[in-house]
Amino acid sequence: MIPFYFQIVFYEDRNFQGRSYECSSDCADMSSYLSRCHSCRVQSGCFMVYDRNNYMGNQYFMRRGEYSDFQSMMGMTDIRSCRTIPMHRGSYRMRIYERDNFGGQMHEMMDDCNSIMDRYRMSDCQSCNVMDGHWLMYEQPHFRGRMMYMRPGEYRNFRDMGMSGMRFMSMRRITDMC
Repeated sequence: MIPFYFQIVFYEDRNFQGRSYECSSDCADMSSYLSRCHSCRVQSGCFMVYDRNNYMGNQYFMRRGEYSDFQSMMGMTDIRSCRTIPMHRGSYRMRIYERDNFGGQMHEMMDDCNSIMDRYRMSDCQSCNVMDGHWLMYEQPHFRGRMMYMRPGEYRNFRDMGMSGMRFMSMRRITDMC
């Protein structure tokens, strides 16, 4: 079996111009490699990219492909950190909660949900526990708006993660084999 690897190449300028930085693992701060980042090529694997250091700020999911201009494609002006998303084989399971610290209504999910309001009559999700798999949570129904990457673990308060003011209204499993 061929070992799986992650590879993304970041470029300072649009259309893959300027200095470049090749990355194959998580990178919390790209400023020592590039002064700015406006395009990239994902050669293998899946990544989350962030517009602030230390995996903070706006996030965007990237799969294999070319991203020639972050500003026009995603509305992001710069990429400052990135995280690899490991392949997951097996089941997906997440509990979502209406309030922080696992309070209020709780629902367990094992598949994508395009609207927590329609499915559960739940107007907000402020905490979650990801038991299995990797997920993307979206600010609007039907997997639209800003997103946040969730890997297995407990997330007691989204505001503490730099997502204050965001309400998550839809969730999707990351099933890509990138």
